[in-house]
Amino acid sequence: MDIPEKLGKYEIIEKIGHGNMGVVYKGYDPFADRDVAVKVALSDFLENKESGEHYRKMFFNEAHTAGTLRHPNIVEIFDAGTDDEYCYIVMELVKGGATLKPFCNPQNLLPLKKVVEIVFKCAKVLDYTHRNGVIHRDIKPTNILFTEDQDVKIADFGIAHIITADSSNTLPMGFIGSPRYMSPEQVQEDIVTNQTDLYSLGIIMYELLTGRHPFPADSFSRLIYMIIHEQHAPLCTYRKDLPDILEQITRHVLQKNPEKRYKMGLNLAADLRISFDHLEQPAQDVEAQEKFNSIKKLEFFTGFPESEIWEIIHACNWQKFDTGAQIIVEGDIDDSFYIIVAGEVDVYKDGARIGNLQAGDCFGEMNYLSKAKRTATILARNNVELMKINATLIEQASLECQLHFSRVFMQTLVKRLSTTTAMYVSRQDD
Repeated sequence: MDIPEKLGKYEIIEKIGHGNMGVVYKGYDPFADRDVAVKVALSDFLENKESGEHYRKMFFNEAHTAGTLRHPNIVEIFDAGTDDEYCYIVMELVKGGATLKPFCNPQNLLPLKKVVEIVFKCAKVLDYTHRNGVIHRDIKPTNILFTEDQDVKIADFGIAHIITADSSNTLPMGFIGSPRYMSPEQVQEDIVTNQTDLYSLGIIMYELLTGRHPFPADSFSRLIYMIIHEQHAPLCTYRKDLPDILEQITRHVLQKNPEKRYKMGLNLAADLRISFDHLEQPAQDVEAQEKFNSIKKLEFFTGFPESEIWEIIHACNWQKFDTGAQIIVEGDIDDSFYIIVAGEVDVYKDGARIGNLQAGDCFGEMNYLSKAKRTATILARNNVELMKINATLIEQASLECQLHFSRVFMQTLVKRLSTTTAMYVSRQDD
C-alpha cells in the first residue's frame, strides 16, 4: 500500500503495524510537535463496490466511539479525516507499544502479580467504557497494548457500539469480532452486552495465566461448539501454583450464561483486588476460602455478588466461642451486631431464656443502628462461629457493597421487629 509523505498536516515516517481495519504508521504532528500513530484504511476494502461504504463507516467508527472516551488506559484519539482516496485516524503513539499476545505463550508468561494487575486495570477500563455506553466487542490480546513502563492501554474500537438514549441497552449485533475471544452469545449472533467484553477479558486472563486457550479447537466449527457447549479445563490442569481464588474468578467470568457472569467490570476488579491478598499471603488462602464457603450459603448473603462477600469478610471480625460462653451481656453498651455462621445461641432476658438463634440468624441489630445498652444476654449453646460487624468496619468496603449491605440489614431488622411484635401480641391475647 503506497502512502504519501503527508496525510493532511501529518508527516508519515514509517510503518509500525498492520491490522484487520488498516495499516498503522508512525507520524509527526508539526502543530502539536509530537509523534502520533496514523491508522490508514486499506484501499482494497474501500474500493469494493459492495462493501466499501460499510467498511468506511466501520473504520471511522473507531474515531467516533473512542473519541468520546478519556481514560489513561485507553489509546487517545486525536483526529480523523480523508486526503484524496485515503481515510485515516490519528491517535496517541504508545511508546514500546507491544501487545499482550507474546505473553500468552507458556514459555513467555508474565509474573503472576503482573497478570492480575493487567487484568485488574482492563476490568476497570471496561467498567468505565460500559458506564459511558460503549461496548468494545473485540477485546483480545492484540488490542491491548503493553507499554514500556508495563502499563496497559486498550485500543481498536473499530467495531465498538455506542448505546444511545434512543436505543435499547441490549442489541443483536450479528457475528462480529474475533472468534477465539467471542462469548457464547456473540458466536450465536444473539444479544450482546457489556458482559460480552468481560467474557473476552476472561479468555485473555486464562491465556496469560496458562499460556493456553481455554478452548483448544483444531477447526472453526469445533471452536464454536466448545465456546457454546463445553467447559474450559481448570487452571490447575496447567499450573499447580495458582491460588484457588483465581480459579473461581476465571470460572465466574467464563460462565456460558451472561446472567451468571460478573455484572460489571468493577465487580471483577474487586475480586482481583482481593486476589492480591492471596498472592501476598498464600498461607491464609485455605482459611479465607473456608470463611467464604461458610457464609455464602447463609440466607443473609443470598443475592450478594462474590466480590462483595469477600469485601465483608475482610471488613468484619471473625469470632469463636465455646459452649456456655457469654457473647454479649444485658446492659453492656456496644455498636456491633452479629451474624451466626455456625452453631446455636440462647437468648436470655432478666435471667430467663426467651429464645434460640441458629446459623444464618442475626442479633444485636438495634445496637448497630444506635449505640445503646444491650437488652438481652446471648450465650453460646454449643461451639459457635460469628461475624462481628460494626459501622466503622463496613465503611472500609466499597460504596456499592455498603449500600447492598445496608439494604439487606434493614430488611432483616424489619423482619425481626415484625416477628417480635407478633410474639408480643400473641402473649397479650393469651
